[in-house]
Amino acid sequence: MRYIKLTIAYDGTDFHGWQMQSGKPTIQGEIVTILRRLTQENIAIHGAGRTDAGVHALGQVASFRTRTALSTGELQRALNALLPPTIRIAGVEETGPDFNARWSARAKTYRYRLYRGKVVPPTIWRYVLHYPFPLDENRMRQAAARFVGSHDFAAFAASTGSEDDDKERSTVREIYATELARSADDQELIFTVRGRSFLRYMVRKMVGTLLDVGRGRLLPEDVDRLYELRDRSKSGPTVPAQGLCMVSVEHEEAFRVR
Repeated sequence: MRYIKLTIAYDGTDFHGWQMQSGKPTIQGEIVTILRRLTQENIAIHGAGRTDAGVHALGQVASFRTRTALSTGELQRALNALLPPTIRIAGVEETGPDFNARWSARAKTYRYRLYRGKVVPPTIWRYVLHYPFPLDENRMRQAAARFVGSHDFAAFAASTGSEDDDKERSTVREIYATELARSADDQELIFTVRGRSFLRYMVRKMVGTLLDVGRGRLLPEDVDRLYELRDRSKSGPTVPAQGLCMVSVEHEEAFRVR
């Protein structure tokens, strides 16, 4: 048995997220379909994170087991030849049996792009949220810094759809670093966050809260109050998916094949 790691980039606009869904196009579904054709095996793949509908990726990671004789280079070429052009396999590596794209992950980095200019260029409208209105960016940076550390992010997460599940799940997450910076051309405001793991809609809620701080509806120190309140209705809105991108996933080196 062989153990394979895929590094995947995709434009999530036309897909119903990462996770396979019956009758709906998904990233996982497209890749599984092609892998089963190539290997003639009932392949199952595990992703590092379940990106939602419309969310993009530059460095999503997935893993699977196979008995195929195809080399990693052959797998990459065949997958990219058969997958839609909105999904690209950026890398294929052989790993050890203990590697799992989700459970072996030690950090993930996400990025959200706000376009601040008056007119969004047609080449990037799928990847940014257009917000040309006034914002206090200094206060937003102060608020972004308050996300760093281990906190209860219940106020920044979507419900599971079940009250019982919501009560039982842990909403404590550790954020290693955040940055809110202008792009090189000064037209975008980009929020970057790196953490161990994230709750559903968490990054999009964080950005919505930063926007409320920038608009003067919240103060930077209100972030600490939101941790205590654990009330989703008190934090900022969930911003649209198209501005969000999974940039990278970090795994322990011990899981690599020597």
